[in-house]
Amino acid sequence: MKLDNKSLLLYAITDRTWLNGKTLPEAVEEAILGGVTFIQLREKNLSYGEFLKIAGEVKAVTDKYNVPFVINDNVDIAAAIDADGAHIGQSDEGIKTAREKLGSDKIIGLSAGTVEEAVKAEQSGADYIGVGAIFSTSTKLDADTVSLETLREICRAVNIPVVAIGGISKDNVLELTGTCIAGISVVSAIFAQDDIKDAASELLELTKRIAE
Repeated sequence: MKLDNKSLLLYAITDRTWLNGKTLPEAVEEAILGGVTFIQLREKNLSYGEFLKIAGEVKAVTDKYNVPFVINDNVDIAAAIDADGAHIGQSDEGIKTAREKLGSDKIIGLSAGTVEEAVKAEQSGADYIGVGAIFSTSTKLDADTVSLETLREICRAVNIPVVAIGGISKDNVLELTGTCIAGISVVSAIFAQDDIKDAASELLELTKRIAE
């Protein structure tokens, strides 16, 4: 699956911390039914076998709704389950290595916090860039914040789509108006909510007002 920029509008990253009795596939399905357009599976503390199992279960849901599905950091898992791609950080496997493992038809996203990192990511062959943290976030306490001006500069400096990430919620998403982002990436703003479907639906309508 090659990247359709419109699919980045509402990009949800999973976190099983807040599932409140739901299974992760159930939560992902609710999010998609609410309007989520892209799913990233992020797991930091699972064995390879456990990660592989849950990735396959989530992929069954995203395949059902034809929603792009990528794996965070773990390119080997992405390759093993034939995910749509992977999202890697500045310190993870390089884009070249990821591309060799996944193939030319897969989606590869890269995290960036500066114009220089974003330009390098594009030159290296990234399909999209995740920029953040835009606002302070409880999900990644060690993440440095990126100013809205830097976000705008990054969007102007590259020709691939940019997704804003970090602390974004229904209460602050409209502050991103005019930044030229393709969409927003959220975790708790969807998966920590009592009604995941409604939370996704509300965020989607707000994001449509700001995304290019």
